[in-house]
Amino acid sequence: MLQVSRCISLLISLLWVSPRLQAQSDVMLTQYWAVPAYYNPAAAGDTDNLRIRGGMRAQWTGIDNAPRTFVAGADAPFRMFDKRWGAGIAVQRQSCGPLRNLTAGLQLGYKHKALGEELTVALQAGLLNEQFKGSEVSVPDDGEQRSEYESMPDYDVDGNALDLGVGIHYSHPRFKAGISLMHANSPAVTFGGVDGVDGAADASADAGDAAEKNCQIKVPRTLYFSAEGNIRVKNTLFEIIPSVLIRSDFTFTDAAATARVRYNGKFSAGIGYRYRDALSVMLGAEFRGIFIGYSYDHHLRGIAKTSSGSHEIFAGYNLKLDFSEKNRYRHKSIRIM
Repeated sequence: MLQVSRCISLLISLLWVSPRLQAQSDVMLTQYWAVPAYYNPAAAGDTDNLRIRGGMRAQWTGIDNAPRTFVAGADAPFRMFDKRWGAGIAVQRQSCGPLRNLTAGLQLGYKHKALGEELTVALQAGLLNEQFKGSEVSVPDDGEQRSEYESMPDYDVDGNALDLGVGIHYSHPRFKAGISLMHANSPAVTFGGVDGVDGAADASADAGDAAEKNCQIKVPRTLYFSAEGNIRVKNTLFEIIPSVLIRSDFTFTDAAATARVRYNGKFSAGIGYRYRDALSVMLGAEFRGIFIGYSYDHHLRGIAKTSSGSHEIFAGYNLKLDFSEKNRYRHKSIRIM
């Protein structure tokens, strides 16, 4: 508890003392393969399914104010102007102590044949909302720690910014790969008029002083590379599914690798490794389009001494879509056939 509390205290101090602060708004999910369009808008509609997913990551369980993240999304392919397209929506809600962020984006991708299979180029446009819940912060009694909170408001503040992303994705029956640039416009959210008195700026302050009291959170451009294979074990109902996700904001890079085994297209189990952070185990099942998955992370760093690990659970639904010519009039009345 002490380690995370100190981190939050330091972050709060930086937030209200430094005029600019960089923040990482995306979460590195253990089951990243379950929500590919969350990291790459071009992965929207990469199957013939309407795919709906939602889940939660509880990080560092057993520690107060540890990060909690909710992720939801839906995507599907469709035809327009005799061309194949992909569309989707991705939403994330994240909290860490008094800090909150919400991202929501709409995705649209154009699909065309390349190297005999499907290549998708896509854009994402959405909203980034950052919040600071000053009303929820307990100020320490200790004089030295208390001084860190002097410039912090005791009320809630928030701000919004436009958030853009681009991606490219290649899909083959035996493998998929893609690269994306999320937060391509490096969105910046400004909390203005912070003076610690009921949210109102001091009328006697000049413009320069008011500018110094603004705080800006900037989300860096983030590059993602993802790849997934599908290796069928001959004369069995087993498949081996290796995958990798690499993330970089051009200052810090991390990566996750996963190997799963799936039986009869319904049941799966796997292990994962996140670089210098955690070892993971995961289980999943899919039956009649209903999907559920669970993963557990055992952390490798000092946080493991005070936390019992991190947990994720995802659920969703797949609905098979039919774009064949013979299905064109399937849902119409027999009187017009």
